[in-house]
Amino acid sequence: QVQPVESGGGLVQAGGSLRLSCTASGRTFGCGWFRQAPGKEREFVAAVSRSGGSTDYTESVKGRFTISRDNAKDTVYLQMNSLKPEDTAVYYCAARIRYGLGLSASAYDYWGQGTQVTVSS
Repeated sequence: QVQPVESGGGLVQAGGSLRLSCTASGRTFGCGWFRQAPGKEREFVAAVSRSGGSTDYTESVKGRFTISRDNAKDTVYLQMNSLKPEDTAVYYCAARIRYGLGLSASAYDYWGQGTQVTVSS
């Protein structure tokens, strides 16, 4: 059983940075980050392949966020720079047990409990 566990959320001013971490023990392939703001649907943020060689991002975070992974530590990271108030949301880590990138929530098999990110203006 894979249980992703997120950490690293918090409160930051606009323009600041945060790094989220997700530890997911067990055999996983692609991993991703999603977010859900109050009153909105959960949306895809970024995904990374098993090897780390392939990544994808939603348009609004390209150039600001970077997803990476360290398989020796069973950990996936989301480095978030130049944060904006509209990035405020609960961020969820997800893992899949199939090859390839997952760009939608239905592509993932396991989910973490989420970590709050709040960006003040």
